[in-house]
Amino acid sequence: MSEKEYNVLFLCTGNSARSIMAEAILNREGQGRFKAFSAGSHPAGAVRPEALQLLHKLNFNTDDARSKDWAEFAVPGAPEMDFVFTVCDNAAKEVCPVWPGQPMSAHWGVPDPAAVEGNESEKQVAYNDTFRMLNNRISIFVNLPMSSLDKVSLQKKLEDIGTSV
Repeated sequence: MSEKEYNVLFLCTGNSARSIMAEAILNREGQGRFKAFSAGSHPAGAVRPEALQLLHKLNFNTDDARSKDWAEFAVPGAPEMDFVFTVCDNAAKEVCPVWPGQPMSAHWGVPDPAAVEGNESEKQVAYNDTFRMLNNRISIFVNLPMSSLDKVSLQKKLEDIGTSV
């Protein structure tokens, strides 16, 4: 018997870099166990080219990558989320929609690589660092023994992941 596939939503204000990278990472790392989505409270309308370039370089599928409003996931007929993670401090402070199904949530804040000013090398380092942090957290997440954890233990582990790596 196969394990349940969990839906996961990554939120960031602009949905243009961090949440897009998290979505791509989880869709690869958690294939068959997790289905990732991303959205923003004030979507930028486009994915940052630096994020796309990094994901392409690492052979991630970005065909469906787009900047979208989190309202898409709070309407009838939207996929019901099991987990919702904020990956930027601004989104964590905002009042989120009421998600159908009352998913577990945690804040996994990482620095915004799009905010880095400097030359191309400095910007690339920022995107690489953000990717590494997200990848490490997602790797821990996908290896949690979901079926053997009670809700309180799982919530604590999700919060701990957000303060690690």
